[in-house]
Amino acid sequence: MTYSGTKLTIWFGVAVLAAGTLIGCEKEPQSAPANDQNQTTHQQTKAPQRQAEPNVTVQPVVSLAANPKPTLREIIARRRGWGPAYLEWYGKDAPDFMVTDITGRKHTLSEYRGRNVMLTFWTTWCGPCIKEIPHLIELRNTIGEDKLAILAISYIDTRNSTERVKKLIAANPVINYTVISTNETSMPRPYNLITSIPSSFFIDPQGKIKLITEGMMSQPQMKAIIEADPIK
Repeated sequence: MTYSGTKLTIWFGVAVLAAGTLIGCEKEPQSAPANDQNQTTHQQTKAPQRQAEPNVTVQPVVSLAANPKPTLREIIARRRGWGPAYLEWYGKDAPDFMVTDITGRKHTLSEYRGRNVMLTFWTTWCGPCIKEIPHLIELRNTIGEDKLAILAISYIDTRNSTERVKKLIAANPVINYTVISTNETSMPRPYNLITSIPSSFFIDPQGKIKLITEGMMSQPQMKAIIEADPIK
């Protein structure tokens, strides 16, 4: 299946930022609005200025390697647009948490034990986060829910309310994975340590953190990381 033709109808403008070789948005301190019922007092990301509304199209990505199952070290060495982060957490138990998705269903990380889990952190105003959505859709289409749980967690800030997240999802019914809007302060370490978005946590079926990444990723890269053995 190809995802080069996947388009998302975005109801607001997005800005695409690049920091060094990483394709992502940096987080900066920002106070939540006083009239936001779900405001957080924690430091939040600063949104870039809005630009003209685009149609987001993801171009095909060439396979990482001829080897059908590259090692995690090989995947990291051949990365493009993203990098590994928080190396001190690799191999450690992923702390459990409970969140409620935008449909009202509660989720705990521990309920997905026995499956791979991908946690991706994003916001509605982050251009690279929006461009990553078709890759997540294709990943969900490629790996079944019995083998992989995908939780897209969006922290509330001044330009990223729960209502905005719901509007984006409603405008893009092709999104086929779990979407969550929550306060950063409701999440334990290391999930509340992220300083750049999109960021992703790859957790193995035993509940161990395999890899944490910063920057936009392609579907082949995500899939390769999920299928690779952990670094020993």
